[in-house]
Amino acid sequence: MNQFVQIRRELHQIPELGFREFKTQQYLLDYLKALPADRLEVETWRTGIFVLVKGKNPSKTIGYRTDIDGLPVTEQTALSFSSLHEGQMHACGHDFHMSIALGILTEIVHQPIDDNCLFLFQPAEEGPGGAKEMIATDLFQRWRPDQLMALHIAPDYPVGTIVTKSGTLFANTSELFIDFHGLGGHAAMPHKTKDMLVVCAQFVNQIQTIIARNMNPMDAAVITFGKMEAGTASNVIADSARLEGTIRTLSAEAMEKVKQRIEAFVAGFQISFDCKMTLDYGSGYYQVSNDEALTNEFIDFVHSQTGYGMLVDGQTMAGEDFGFMLQEVPGFMFWLGVGSDYGLHHAKLNPDEAAIGEAIRLVADYIRYQSEKV
Repeated sequence: MNQFVQIRRELHQIPELGFREFKTQQYLLDYLKALPADRLEVETWRTGIFVLVKGKNPSKTIGYRTDIDGLPVTEQTALSFSSLHEGQMHACGHDFHMSIALGILTEIVHQPIDDNCLFLFQPAEEGPGGAKEMIATDLFQRWRPDQLMALHIAPDYPVGTIVTKSGTLFANTSELFIDFHGLGGHAAMPHKTKDMLVVCAQFVNQIQTIIARNMNPMDAAVITFGKMEAGTASNVIADSARLEGTIRTLSAEAMEKVKQRIEAFVAGFQISFDCKMTLDYGSGYYQVSNDEALTNEFIDFVHSQTGYGMLVDGQTMAGEDFGFMLQEVPGFMFWLGVGSDYGLHHAKLNPDEAAIGEAIRLVADYIRYQSEKV
């Protein structure tokens, strides 16, 4: 078995949620300690790790980022190496991401290149978001890369397929929490109450007109409420209600417009239904905007120097906090085909491990190409 497939399986067994990746961090540090110390500088930050692989004659620093956290999902794969942490799973492929990153790092250590390479093992991508905090550190500024790349597994594409495009790849995202406060009472006397279940239901229906009638159809946006809470009994009118959802847009401008319209709806509903509402956007991620020149150069490299199938596509309304890093440093993310019957965040996600060795070779070769070009 490929060494990094085994590493993936061992990491798969110990998924941990954001900023609680203690076993994961220790596993990664133990692996790094076995590599030649004279080539590496290793620093920890919270549950993340910075690793600088020193070049022979550096003129720049090439950055590579991987995320390391799992999800609050109960695994249903029945694999022999299933999660040992109840209610937690690497259901988004970060076990793949880490093993690939370690493989690339190992290749660069044992086959030195001229330039420095900075590897970022970033916690909390699934929430609350570690990228923004990680790049604000003194460590990041000290070793600041000149360019930065990352990959994400793609269950919908077969092994041997790479998918990316310049411009927006992942969407802007924002959490959305709305609380409704009214007056409860007896189900037979609605005229003496302010029924927040009814107001909440009306709000869910009306808010979709923002997408249908306020947004340019060519500038995609989504408002989804995934959770609604109201009421305590069948014969008691609800005095409060709560909605929990998400906003997704393909541009920062569209995100701002959606929020402005939501705020207008909240103000109007408070007047119309004589109630009080509170609005909280929680956390959100900035769009992953791939640098045009670097992305097109990578696409050309895959086309001309590898046997991979290359698709110029892949835009999604999903979120990825790598976007915060690309605000600071030019770079790109790409999708790595892993051919699974079940998709990201699914309890039965089971990516094809053949993609691990393929990705290590591809990215290591690309980093070497970047370092050697004049």
